[in-house]
Amino acid sequence: MTASILHWSLDELSKNRGVAIATVISTTGSVPGKEGAKLALNNHGIVGTVGGAGLELKVISQLREMLENAIKPCGKVVTFGLNKGAKGYEVTPLDSLCGGHVTVAMEILMPMPHILLMGGGHCAKAIAEACGPLNWSFSVQDSRAEFATIEGAKESHHSCPKDFLMAENTDSLARFSDILLLGHDWKEDEERLLGLLFAGYSGRLGVIGSKSKWKTFSEVALDAGITQERLDRVNCPIGLEIGAESPEEIAIAVIAEIIAGFKGINL
Repeated sequence: MTASILHWSLDELSKNRGVAIATVISTTGSVPGKEGAKLALNNHGIVGTVGGAGLELKVISQLREMLENAIKPCGKVVTFGLNKGAKGYEVTPLDSLCGGHVTVAMEILMPMPHILLMGGGHCAKAIAEACGPLNWSFSVQDSRAEFATIEGAKESHHSCPKDFLMAENTDSLARFSDILLLGHDWKEDEERLLGLLFAGYSGRLGVIGSKSKWKTFSEVALDAGITQERLDRVNCPIGLEIGAESPEEIAIAVIAEIIAGFKGINL
């Protein structure tokens, strides 16, 4: 059971979906859940059990609340008293006749970043290289065959922006935590931007370039029917303002910015 729960959790994390896990870590008296029992869930499913009945309902409720509010990995330990009159500083009473106590560890697992580099030039290669020590995943899309493959990429897409986007939808794009528009041709980046916004991509979206470039892109997007609220969620220019100039420096600035987002830090 434990192996299947962990396998399911890892599969969900690979799809850029957070997971909440509960584990029974200690018990006393007569209780439904045994030590080591696990339950995992997210908005796409639930597997395992911590004992069923009122205990499980309470655990599921707390896990869902934690997952809904989580902006970074977190956890807590809760002791449940399985009788109506359970008391104690750290005991949560349950309307149960089982008796005994169950201590449950609850934790939120957040997926590691998976960055889609749309444009496989110098900056993309530097960002890809920086992903290695962090154990982050990256994928590449480029209309030029020689730039559509970077060593270590999880996915490589040699296609024009239109063809790539036509093969995707809101759900499939959700596998990417971040999408960075790094194209050699501003027209391609503009096409990517509009396509992603109309597709409803909900992850972090960033565009390399100047403020004047973003002003032009914004005007085109607004004319096309994109709302200002949606545009305000796009980050341009990308990267922390550290005076970065070379591709390697830009990569450091971009990676640092993504780390802040992953850790739930507002810059």
